Amino acid sequence: MNARLNELKISDDKSLLNIDTIYVFMQRSYWANRRPKDKIKKSIENSLCYGVYDGGKQVGFARIVTDWATMYYLCDVYIDEDYRVQGIGKKLIEEIVSSECLRNLFGYLGTKDAHSLYEQYDFIREQEKVMTRMPDFLRNK
Repeated sequence: MNARLNELKISDDKSLLNIDTIYVFMQRSYWANRRPKDKIKKSIENSLCYGVYDGGKQVGFARIVTDWATMYYLCDVYIDEDYRVQGIGKKLIEEIVSSECLRNLFGYLGTKDAHSLYEQYDFIREQEKVMTRMPDFLRNK
């Protein structure tokens, strides 16, 4: 899959992903700033991933975990600070939720501050139905 927004390219081609850039993105995030680089690399290997590119520079990322039959979990959505407020995040989410492989699956995500973005794409807040468990390496500091 390849899509364009002006001069930017959105692709699910993993060979284009820059692990070092994604690691920096995750370090700047509130949700993955303690995630080790080796776990980031392994999570990418085992997920459907989208990158956003300005020429050869990666400026955005999203990761999807799915069983390909019933559900997907959208996570690690990040747009470089210098590229925000330009509609890039919206275009990225639009491409993901409308993709042939995901559009008929149940979508799930977690966010602290981007509810209005995801609500535009029919995600609904259901706080009383969600539970989480932190991994041992984060709980046992």
